[in-house]
Amino acid sequence: MTESRSATTASTRETTTTGVPNRWLILVAAVLVQLAIGAVYAWSVFGKAMQADEAFGWSKSKAAVPFEVVIGMIFVGSYIGGRIQDRKGPRVVALVGGVIYSIGVILASFADGDRFWLLIVGYGVLGGFGLGMVYIVPIAMLQKWFPDKPGLITGIAVAGFGFGAVITAPLGARLIDNTPDLPTRAFLPLGIGYLVAILIGASLFQNPPKGYVPPGMAAPAATGQAKTTTGPVASKRDFTQDEALRTRQWYLLTAILTLSVTAGISLISVAAGSAADIAGYSTLAAASLVGTLGLFNGAGRIFWGWISDRIGKMPAFMGILGIQGICLILIPHVANAALFAVLAALVYTCYGGAFGTMPSTAGKFFGVSNAGAIYGLMLIGWSIGGVVGPLLIARLIGEEKAYTLGFTVVGVIALAALVIPLITKPPTEKQHVH
Repeated sequence: MTESRSATTASTRETTTTGVPNRWLILVAAVLVQLAIGAVYAWSVFGKAMQADEAFGWSKSKAAVPFEVVIGMIFVGSYIGGRIQDRKGPRVVALVGGVIYSIGVILASFADGDRFWLLIVGYGVLGGFGLGMVYIVPIAMLQKWFPDKPGLITGIAVAGFGFGAVITAPLGARLIDNTPDLPTRAFLPLGIGYLVAILIGASLFQNPPKGYVPPGMAAPAATGQAKTTTGPVASKRDFTQDEALRTRQWYLLTAILTLSVTAGISLISVAAGSAADIAGYSTLAAASLVGTLGLFNGAGRIFWGWISDRIGKMPAFMGILGIQGICLILIPHVANAALFAVLAALVYTCYGGAFGTMPSTAGKFFGVSNAGAIYGLMLIGWSIGGVVGPLLIARLIGEEKAYTLGFTVVGVIALAALVIPLITKPPTEKQHVH
């Protein structure tokens, strides 16, 4: 009987992998796409250029508006894209979203000092909406291809998003130097480049066939539920979006993401100024530090995604929130340049880590069949934190440069948030059938 079951399992694994595309090639395609849309984090390069007197002479707050609109629109795109993906598949959503995103960036290239609205509509509304549509696709798709290592793989995928700015920032700066009086011109070649990269990568996107089991991974048990090591019976059936929204776990996970984003982006939004004012960095050194810190944003997505598969999702989030909180409280008291860089790098690593860990956490809690819709809606936490964090830290620091007050308040918020992962448990079978 044992031999018969083994033979059946082997046969099933063979039939589910024969003729199936190489999942690692699909991962590479996903990273390429994420690199293109992750360029949005390089906005500070363009915003700074637009503030120059030889260009548009805009205020810092005005130059930041297009980026704020992008962050706000990401949630709308990810929510709609996630729902469509779960029904129509990943390729069409990524292609449509990529075209919208690229057209938005290209449209922004025609903006000038008198046509600010083109930046808002192009880069902000269209760019943010298309970005959201594209962003959610690899996250939901790759969990289905890599059920054996969901945290690591989604971490790698969204690391591409984190690394996008590392590539675009110096390239954008060089393009701006060609027309410093009209820095928006740089968006034209960039938008075309994004379009090409997304079309190439997204053309390879597809979900695995039904019943797919990766080589070396045991087929799932036939029963619809399995007992956890402690506590109640955990649901092994996939939740619909409506079912997920009826659980407290969805709101707890969204709160964790929101507060982690709020903490991390508070430093990111004032990183260059903080480095100069607190640790004495020169303008050039501060800019170089910000570029280097982008690498930790990307690496943190891989590291925390990987470690969460081993130590557990909630312990990982406790580390993410706790490290951010402690580092933010310490930063305003650090005059040593090297120590400042270390603390900032830890914050960036944890900020990226939340994005690397949360997709697989949502998949573990609610299943992957409707991951696009469920996690896509959860990204409202990104939009909320991405807007609240910079506004909060800017208001607290103010013209008096009250960094101690600003970072202490945000750090305490992150530490207070540690209670959320402590009380967050996977939904049970009883909740699923509620």
